[in-house]
Amino acid sequence: MSLPLEELLKLEPEEIVAHNERPKADDLRNKQQIYYEDVEEGLELPKYVYNPTPTHLFRWSAAIENFHRIHYDLDFGLNHDKNPSILVHGSWKQSVVPQFLKDWTLPKGWPWKAQFEHRAMLVPGDVLIMWGKVTSKYEKNQMGFVELEIGMKTQDGIESMPGTATVVLPLRNGPDIPYPFVPPED
Repeated sequence: MSLPLEELLKLEPEEIVAHNERPKADDLRNKQQIYYEDVEEGLELPKYVYNPTPTHLFRWSAAIENFHRIHYDLDFGLNHDKNPSILVHGSWKQSVVPQFLKDWTLPKGWPWKAQFEHRAMLVPGDVLIMWGKVTSKYEKNQMGFVELEIGMKTQDGIESMPGTATVVLPLRNGPDIPYPFVPPED
C-alpha cells in the first residue's frame, strides 16, 4: 500500500525499504497507461527506494569508468578527503531521474525535461527515496503536460536532490504522443 512521503519518513529504515514501489520488469511490460485526466495536483508518484552498498558503488564506478577513489576506497575517502565514508555518485543519482519519470509515463507518455541540484553527500547505509509530486498540469496541442516537484530524500528526511520535471501524458481520447517527442512551440 502506498504511503504518503511524510508518513514513509516516520518509519525505520528497514520498514521504508519494505515500501519500495519500484516496478519489476513484468510490471512495466504490462503497465496500464496513466492518462492526463487521471492526474490531479498533489498526486504523489510511486516512491522508489534504494539502499546502495559499497558493492553497488564499486560496480557503478567500474561501469561508467569513474575511478575517483572517494566512491570505492573507504580509507582514501575517510583520510584523504575527510568524507564520512565512500560517497554515492552524483551520476548514479542522475540516472535514477529519467528511469523514474519514464516508468511513470509508460507506455505512451514522454518524460520531457528535468532539472535538479545535488545538495547532500550520500553514503552506503543511507536509505534513499526517489519521489515526485504533481504541482500543476495543462493541455497544449492535444497533449497533457504535467509539472512535477521531484527529489531524493534520505531516511532522515534530508533532501539530497531537489528539482522539477515536466512529463507529457496522452489525453484519454487524444492522439498518441509523437515519438520522438517534439515539444510544441510557445
